[in-house]
Amino acid sequence: MTYDVSRVRARYPALADGRAWLDGAAGTQVPEAVIEAMADVMRAGVANQGGVFPASRRADAIVDAARVAVADLLNVPDPDGVVLGPTMNALTYRFAAALGATWTPGDEIVVTEADHDANVRPWVQAAHRSGATVRVAPIDPHTGALPTDHVTGLINDHTRLVAVTAASNLTGARPDVPAIAAAAHRVGALSYVDGVHHCPHVPVDVTTLGADLYVTSAHKWAGPHVAAVVAAAPAVVAAIDPERPAPAPATGPARFEQGTNPFPALAGLVATVEHWAGLVPGEGGRRARLSASRAAAAEHGRVLGERLWKGLGRMMHVRRYGPEAPRTPIASFRIAGRTPAEVVAELDRADVNAWSGYAYAWEAAGALRVRDDGGLVRLSVNHYTDEWEVDRALEAVAAYR
Repeated sequence: MTYDVSRVRARYPALADGRAWLDGAAGTQVPEAVIEAMADVMRAGVANQGGVFPASRRADAIVDAARVAVADLLNVPDPDGVVLGPTMNALTYRFAAALGATWTPGDEIVVTEADHDANVRPWVQAAHRSGATVRVAPIDPHTGALPTDHVTGLINDHTRLVAVTAASNLTGARPDVPAIAAAAHRVGALSYVDGVHHCPHVPVDVTTLGADLYVTSAHKWAGPHVAAVVAAAPAVVAAIDPERPAPAPATGPARFEQGTNPFPALAGLVATVEHWAGLVPGEGGRRARLSASRAAAAEHGRVLGERLWKGLGRMMHVRRYGPEAPRTPIASFRIAGRTPAEVVAELDRADVNAWSGYAYAWEAAGALRVRDDGGLVRLSVNHYTDEWEVDRALEAVAAYR
């Protein structure tokens, strides 16, 4: 099915400024439908949940719809396994605190150098509080890839949890999550999978991926700043008992949702999922339309990502960081004789949005020896990127020496 990127881009007001928006790995822009959905909630009026009057019933309906929308996006069978929250970081700390309280000396957890620090530090700190041992799976320092055996070789009968990314937000590397999750399950350990950088670029089926818990952030896939931890089955969430105020719900995913939910943002999340379902013309239910749209968008991103990656690879003054495959459509690199900050300033002068630094991938940046001297330049392709944006960036990098 043809993917009409011009049709997609027309729905995004911010993209009309003429700049090349290659900064999406840090956060994407939102379509008009999402902006309107959030504004509509505030125009109509909304109250807290649990009341009998219309504004409160609207709040209940928004939260229920958000759970269903996320379940549809990630192909999980039951929305009762969807926990909503403000950010991936905040939600992971909540789960780490709850799970860590059950660990004892002699237990072990596995984290990786490939991960964003929000899927490392919460687990490490929880393990230190409980006396559990932390095992760290190293990346390949030459390619940035995370070999499967670097993780599975650390898993044993004492392992309680394996925290692993489905895609590195610094190098784009995509570990073999099904194999890692299967190794965790063989010893009765939980798998907690960071899908924040993975979800925008790859059609996701949490069950097929093997993740017990999969976390995603909507602002990385054209939504508002809300996040969700999604369980492959509600029983996974039901078995975890977080600390909470005495009047808080005692069962279900709401046990983890501390305080009043951000109702306008959750309405925007629902609108974002609907937007994804309509990226290409299609029929059937939302899951069927999402499947077609997500596959088309992923192929669009793959083609442009390859154009960007290979274009940089032809430049003698550029060093790329990351494996050849499998990878997401981002490109992290350095230019000889220039700091990453100087490069993004030059790209800005060429009307290209780009980032420099280590993108909170603390361990990966250290292993790649770029953490202490400016990190990397990162360009990222997503579902609304056009070919001319990639070419503009390549021309600017080629000319900057």
